[in-house]
Amino acid sequence: MDFNVKKLATGAGLFFTRAVQFTEEKLGQAERTELDAHFENLMSRADCTKNWTEKIYKQTEYLLQPNPSARIEEFLYEKLDMKAPSRVTNAELLGQYMEEAAKEFGPGTPYGSTLMKVGDCERRLGAVEREFIHTSAISFLTPLRNFLEGDWRTISRERRLLENLRLDLDACKTRVKRAKAAEAKAAVAPDFQETRPRNYVLSASASAAEQDLRLAQTEFDRQAEVTRLLLEGISSTHVNHLRCLHEFVEAQAAYYKQGHLLMMELQKELGRLPNAFALNSNHSAVAPAAASEDVISPVETETLKIEEVQAPATGTRKAKVLYDYDAADSSELSLLADELITVYTVPGMDSDWLVGEKGNQKGKVPVTYLELLS
Repeated sequence: MDFNVKKLATGAGLFFTRAVQFTEEKLGQAERTELDAHFENLMSRADCTKNWTEKIYKQTEYLLQPNPSARIEEFLYEKLDMKAPSRVTNAELLGQYMEEAAKEFGPGTPYGSTLMKVGDCERRLGAVEREFIHTSAISFLTPLRNFLEGDWRTISRERRLLENLRLDLDACKTRVKRAKAAEAKAAVAPDFQETRPRNYVLSASASAAEQDLRLAQTEFDRQAEVTRLLLEGISSTHVNHLRCLHEFVEAQAAYYKQGHLLMMELQKELGRLPNAFALNSNHSAVAPAAASEDVISPVETETLKIEEVQAPATGTRKAKVLYDYDAADSSELSLLADELITVYTVPGMDSDWLVGEKGNQKGKVPVTYLELLS
């Protein structure tokens, strides 16, 4: 019990001494031991490495897992030293829904067969994505986290210890300076009537302070060397992170390459399927044409010459051009923003287009570039 009390009292006294020294330094009442420029550069470089590594680590986590709830769940499993359950990616879930929908609609129908093929492709894309996430977590995220939770914590602990020893050293320097000043003052006016001359006591106090200063200087120098070696190890950290970055880029390139190949393969398969949508569109377009001679079919619209189209007696409107538009071919009309033109519709023309006239020029114009005026 006595030992614990003494230890507690010693720790409290040391803490108080450091607090006083720190306060006096802030107030400009005490000198501070400055580290050399190389050491300061090493600490600045280490801080910069820690800050950017932390940002890159967090943003990579967001990239691989955008869902914050999922990230928290994985963090809890990791802290509890438990294996997180396998998580289905969004692409895999979409593929599953598409395949189930295809079974309901009938896999023999054009829509059902297309859903089945697209769903299978989405599931394979999801599997590729899951493999990319797993590879990136091992080759890139883990080394960054190991640095932040391992090497950086060690560096931070040694730097705090160095700062405490620096405060102890400067406190010892202050005591030595004050003891020598008191000794010099006593030597000028000694008091010979005292049993133990004051200058003798002050001399012993100065000697003890100098002994403490030598001990504090030795401990400070030793800790500064340890901290310096750790800070110089940041260069090795950069080399390691560079290698991990190359592995992350390779994993990402493989992920996008496999995704591209899967989508190209899907496009080819869909191109070989019967296009029921095109067939239905042709039937719906031909039927009205057979019923009425006044309606122009889509095929006839392609051969329609704009210069032969006459403006109707009624139905023309003024329109204000919202944006500049460059004609893609001779059948279209180039436009300039804010100019006014005359527009009208032609039977059989796509509803996204109108025929526009300005002066002697005539051509098709997109509706989205116009503001129709009453």
